[in-house]
Amino acid sequence: MHDPAAPISQPTTVNVDLGERSYPIFIGAGLIDGEQIARFVPSSRAVIVSNTTVAPLYAERLTQALEAADKRVDLIALPDGEQYKNLETLERIYDFLMEKQVDRKTTLIALGGGVIGDITGFAAASFQRGVPFIQVPTTLLAQVDSSVGGKTGVNHPRGKNMIGAFYQPRCVLADTGSLDTLPDRELSAGLAEVIKYGLLWDEDFLDWIEANIDALRQRDKGALTEAIRQSCLIKAEIVRQDEREGGIRALLNLGHTFGHAIEAGMGYGRWLHGEAVGAGMCMAADLSHRLGLIDTPTVQRIETLIESAGLPTRAPADLSTDRLRELMDSDKKVEDGRLRFVLLGRLGQARLVDRVADDAIRATIEATRAAD
Repeated sequence: MHDPAAPISQPTTVNVDLGERSYPIFIGAGLIDGEQIARFVPSSRAVIVSNTTVAPLYAERLTQALEAADKRVDLIALPDGEQYKNLETLERIYDFLMEKQVDRKTTLIALGGGVIGDITGFAAASFQRGVPFIQVPTTLLAQVDSSVGGKTGVNHPRGKNMIGAFYQPRCVLADTGSLDTLPDRELSAGLAEVIKYGLLWDEDFLDWIEANIDALRQRDKGALTEAIRQSCLIKAEIVRQDEREGGIRALLNLGHTFGHAIEAGMGYGRWLHGEAVGAGMCMAADLSHRLGLIDTPTVQRIETLIESAGLPTRAPADLSTDRLRELMDSDKKVEDGRLRFVLLGRLGQARLVDRVADDAIRATIEATRAAD
């Protein structure tokens, strides 16, 4: 593991090995201004898809880097927020692409957080049956999770990410410099996904996160780069083994069955995705304990780490047990009428469980809801 006090040199690269769909993840400072991106734009045209928060910060710099390589660049800036990750916004992208008369070799570049990455990827997967796209994630959550692995899509009022496609980018550029402008709340939301990787796959990484959580929250560049690198290595390995979530990739949904229900129930955007996942992982830990899979000190250790990352450890009091339970049944992880949970057998080792008694689920919700 990297010593947070050590200087950072050249950008590091993590490769996602998927045969002819393989691609690199570049991690480091200044990548938005660098030469890497132009090498992955196969024609002379690119469209940057961003939002009204990120575009003023980084779109001009990215445009200049592309224009220096003789690329013609157009920009569309969408409204910012999870509540805009829907079919209406997707249609705005299609309208813009039609208006600009782009061809199927035009590259779409997602410049922003997870919402922009997901919706741009789905637009790229479906416009003219598939155009190239590149991920330039500007939030920690997107850099460690949503930009990697090819999951794209939009939300439906009745469920998160219910409409989408698996579609891999040509590359991912995780510019750690963009984290300097990230609000503290968004940084904590990204740490939820970092913690998730340690919990479900690598206890040594979890130990490292615990030892460096203060450095991560203080935006130490060495610590953040190492957290991104380790998270991407784990996700790349899981995606390599199971690109389309037929098996172990489902483990990446640790905390998400509860978390997605919280997001949908509160109204998309009121709770950040990482905040909902943070509480969801505490709920998954409670359920794991109820089923005899982990002990009480392990549950307490998980809650302590999530709290120290600045994340909620309880579901919102606004949502009743009945409402949360109803929302969970709309989750895309329901198979053959059974709700699947990712639970912990021990730290660093998650498992899929699809036969959980409703009484146990409800008991967990009751025990992990915030007080009214």
